Amino acid sequence: MSTTDIAAEPVPGDLGGTFSIGGDLPVRRIGYGTMQLTGPGNWFHPTDMDAAKAVLRRAVELGVNHLDTADAYGPETAERIIRKALHPYPGDLVIATKGGMTRQGPNRWAPVGRPEYLRQCVEMSLRRLAVDRIDLYYLHRIDPKVPLDDQIGELAALQAEGKIRHLGLSKVTTTQICAALKTAPIAAVQNRLNQSDGDHDIVRYCTQEDLAFVPYAPLGAGRLATDTRAAITYLLDLSPVVLPIPGTSSIEHLEVNLSLT
Repeated sequence: MSTTDIAAEPVPGDLGGTFSIGGDLPVRRIGYGTMQLTGPGNWFHPTDMDAAKAVLRRAVELGVNHLDTADAYGPETAERIIRKALHPYPGDLVIATKGGMTRQGPNRWAPVGRPEYLRQCVEMSLRRLAVDRIDLYYLHRIDPKVPLDDQIGELAALQAEGKIRHLGLSKVTTTQICAALKTAPIAAVQNRLNQSDGDHDIVRYCTQEDLAFVPYAPLGAGRLATDTRAAITYLLDLSPVVLPIPGTSSIEHLEVNLSLT
């Protein structure tokens, strides 16, 4: 497993150590998830756009260099806020986004994995983020109505065209990961995991295969009674491949999440 010292001086975001996604994308293990930068029900814009941008800027100031987002957050809102807040991006910043999930309203989601739609998702994310290549692109959900080979195959084609660096999968089983690997290399898996919920077999598999495991809802979407720092430490201690991405719309909470001492 490869790790890299990203900064000579310790910074809050570096307290969990580092991991290289796909073997060549070094990130500090505590990242930041942008889902909470949208409106209620992950729908439309946040109440205070300037505050949302300030949280992103503070995260980067504190050493976060792994941002997790998706075109469905808003939809499109979180990706646009990232660009407005941080572009031109720091050289070591890794932005992971996702496609293949459509929105019908607050708290409503539906997967669409048709190859032509996934291609559109990637092209539009490139434009919204103002990048030539997406560092890490997840299939947000596997569409059961479309053959998996077709979904992964289209993303692999986009990767071959230089528009995606590494591919990831979200909310999947070990069987689905193995099936996807027959079509293209997979660098990361994003499944739900926290102190009270999640599939630890997936973590063991990712550890064995040296795949980044990015737990979403690492704090139980705010429902865990435990201290947030204890919740993040629990995840970091599970395996060196685990990369928590606690999200918040508050600078105060962000600073707590990144201070493990």
